[in-house]
Amino acid sequence: MQKRILFDCERLKYPNTGLYTFCESLGKALLNNAEKDQQITTYVPAKAKGIFGYKTDYLVQKSWHKLFIPGTSKFDVWHSSNQVSRYYPSSGNTKIVLTIHDLNFLIEKHDRPARIKNHLLQIQQRINKASAIVCISNFVADQVKEYLDVKNKNLSVIYNGCTINDYTDFNNPGYLPSKPFLFSIGTILPKKNFHVLTALLKENDYELIIAGNLSSPDYVNKIIKEADLFGVRNRVKIIGSISDQERSWYYRNCKAFVFPSIAEGFGLPVIEAMHYGKPVFISTHTSLPEIGADAAYYFENFEPEIMQSALKNGLEDYQTSDMADRARQRAAQFNWDDTARAYLKLYKSITK
Repeated sequence: MQKRILFDCERLKYPNTGLYTFCESLGKALLNNAEKDQQITTYVPAKAKGIFGYKTDYLVQKSWHKLFIPGTSKFDVWHSSNQVSRYYPSSGNTKIVLTIHDLNFLIEKHDRPARIKNHLLQIQQRINKASAIVCISNFVADQVKEYLDVKNKNLSVIYNGCTINDYTDFNNPGYLPSKPFLFSIGTILPKKNFHVLTALLKENDYELIIAGNLSSPDYVNKIIKEADLFGVRNRVKIIGSISDQERSWYYRNCKAFVFPSIAEGFGLPVIEAMHYGKPVFISTHTSLPEIGADAAYYFENFEPEIMQSALKNGLEDYQTSDMADRARQRAAQFNWDDTARAYLKLYKSITK
């Protein structure tokens, strides 16, 4: 008997974000790997209809769906793709799979306990509706168990995948560095901790290129002020959102990838940089050591001298060690087809 599965891709309304990548990449892999008795429908904003091809079944999101979504009784499984989604099936017979990407608000809003309490309550309500819960790293799973009540429900860890198009013929990025450069990417928010990277430009002639949505002008200003403090402002380039082709070019050509984030549920850019065999320097916070494992170098703290030493020693080690091969091998362990097959197996297990 065929099972009908809806995959919530509502977050496709926000390009150049991690959840957009998750929905697009997992959606494609689910459709490619679904078994004959599994029919996938994708729930998308109107502008994203067709993103998975025109032979795919789509349910188009409407703003009033937050109150009621008609026709959901036909679905056996509703996969809510993130912990903040407000779209759920109206039928109580539909099994819900909930993916939790992070509880970063525990760090971001540490000085606002009322906000934290409210966020936890909202996620708890979603957990209460779910038949199965998926976390994207063991770190997130441990946080969920500590701060929320999973009620003995099925809780599993399924790592995100990483599929990269290399665009080896592309050589025309919007900003072309004139010097060897360090690269970082992510939404420009305080949790990404980009401002500490400016110290890495002391005692060398590197540029620092930071790409990503310019979501916080105040934080952009903080990065610039830190660059001024170290006298390196002319070598710090905050270039905003970039194309996939440009992303590939910067990974391929950077001296090193640097990612000092203090709040990550997974850390996809780390895997992307490893795919290119680059020396990767990351923080020891949240999920990053789990993802980087022994294929990355680590900033033990964010004191300028400690970071400068980590970069210098890491780059020297990289020249004489097998870190490039180790990085590529680590990256190869994460692919969306494996991720999709794990979800498809989970869907099947809750609809027997």
